[in-house]
Amino acid sequence: MGPVTGVLVLAGTPIGDVADAPPRLLTELATADVIAAEDTRRLRRLTQALGVTPVGRVLSYFEGNEVGRTPELVEALLGGARVLLVTDAGMPSVSDPGYRLVAAAVAADIKVTAVPGPSAVLTALALSGLPVDRFTFEGFLPRKTGDRARQLASVATEPRTMVFFEAPHRIAEALTAMAGAFGDDRPAAVCRELTKTYEEVKRGPLGELAAWAAEGVRGEITVVVAGAPPAAPKELTPAELARLVAVREEAGERRKEAIAAVAEAVGLPKREVFDAVVAAKNAERAQAPAKP
Repeated sequence: MGPVTGVLVLAGTPIGDVADAPPRLLTELATADVIAAEDTRRLRRLTQALGVTPVGRVLSYFEGNEVGRTPELVEALLGGARVLLVTDAGMPSVSDPGYRLVAAAVAADIKVTAVPGPSAVLTALALSGLPVDRFTFEGFLPRKTGDRARQLASVATEPRTMVFFEAPHRIAEALTAMAGAFGDDRPAAVCRELTKTYEEVKRGPLGELAAWAAEGVRGEITVVVAGAPPAAPKELTPAELARLVAVREEAGERRKEAIAAVAEAVGLPKREVFDAVVAAKNAERAQAPAKP
């Protein structure tokens, strides 16, 4: 029988209202051998609000030290420790520290589990009023203007609803850039302070939202943007319609059936396709050399 390894627990924390904390989070906070927290001070405030007293060792685990601290946590896991990973809000590794530790734990064949909790991404999607059957999470946009423009251009034709995180001091600039890349009329929603006292969801076209944000927006912000509309079908000329019918006729279809099939394929009335065929035939006759 091999050595007994520990368990890495990824726990979702409230994104605003502390009352949203799942019951399992309280149990894990009270019993974990090690708690790796993005901000130990915020963790302390959370445990106090929840009435929980951790018994395990508390370590900081944030962007600046996660590379160096990951091996230490993996060593604890290999030694049998139950390690709880929490971030300031929401699920670890979703635009927050955690990915490196999860990857390292998986590589070391350590069990990884999760305590599901509040999610700014899903909450904003549900409140946006935009289609949510398919969506993509884009995280934070680059801070530099050129990099941001290139990233937005790369998703300008994305058909799925898109979710972005943004800082309050950059939201007006980001919305203006989105309006430039996606169009002023693209529907969107700016969700701020979700589940908190001053929660607000501002919905409208990107151009209007950019103008609204220019006056200043505070709080934690999630932006939901509708996907690109389907590309308009190419308008076929009468000659092109007639050629499509001719191809089917050459393949053995009767003209009536060929016209009906082309009309259905391009989304036009059969009469319009028929008129195109007649016009093409008349043009052929007009161009034919006169008989001596």
